Amino acid sequence: MNALSSGNLAVVTGAASGIGLAATRRFAALGMRVCMIDRAEAMLSHQAASIGGEVMPYVADVADRAAIENLASEIHHRFGTVSVLMNNAGVGNGGDALSNPDGWARVLGVNLLGVLHGVQAFVPAMVAGTSAGLVINTGSKQGITQPPGDTAYNVSKSAVKSLTEGLAHTLRQQTAGRITAHLLIPGFTFTGMTGADAKPAGAWAPEQVIDVMLTGLAAGDFYILCPDNEVTRDIDEKRIAWAAGDLIENRPALSRWHPDWQSAFAAHMAKASSAHKCVGTPTEMPPQTKA
Repeated sequence: MNALSSGNLAVVTGAASGIGLAATRRFAALGMRVCMIDRAEAMLSHQAASIGGEVMPYVADVADRAAIENLASEIHHRFGTVSVLMNNAGVGNGGDALSNPDGWARVLGVNLLGVLHGVQAFVPAMVAGTSAGLVINTGSKQGITQPPGDTAYNVSKSAVKSLTEGLAHTLRQQTAGRITAHLLIPGFTFTGMTGADAKPAGAWAPEQVIDVMLTGLAAGDFYILCPDNEVTRDIDEKRIAWAAGDLIENRPALSRWHPDWQSAFAAHMAKASSAHKCVGTPTEMPPQTKA
């Protein structure tokens, strides 16, 4: 049976808004039972009630290992084995490498440890079962291309990429493909982290991200890379290739933003497509606008 089948159980963190809420709505529309996890109690309760059906809200902080372990035990006891686990909760504004220790602790606690807690609390029971399963961890392009600014956020999402890659390998060994892991990599998306009251023209709606996610899952993709209204797949590929080239060619760290390498980067981007001359600039959206 497909993990996304009607009647199966999904667990979504960061489910009260943004991408997590859009995923919850889509899973519910497929006839799935959904456990929504978020620490924003009032918003969580409101959204669960608005969706209706078998959608159950749970208030918890994913950074609290004991809380997530207890919640996983309760959910398993009440509803059975999870078919879809989406570790999506995330925060930004951690700071650069020399600032804001409290911000670093908050960002790493939610974005990295929150994903780890979800994986270690829910996935062992999925492995021990016999049904198909999906684990979806929400990463970010910033964990790959590393734009300057919110280094804490970049570090957290880099670690989520590594964690999910390692998880995919472990699940392949232990379940022979019965349970699979996937890295969702949103582009510029209008969420609570955007810092705007209305959706910017360049941003995608969370529902568009979920459309791409479901298409990627159906295709068996591990890396589910989303474009947006400003950045195409072609541009993403060129930026990612340039970032990898820093290591291969022994360029300065983050050479894309280094004054001595701006012309070389511009030339690199110009090769991508003559149709995208304005977008391939050596800049990135501010960290708070990225998923």
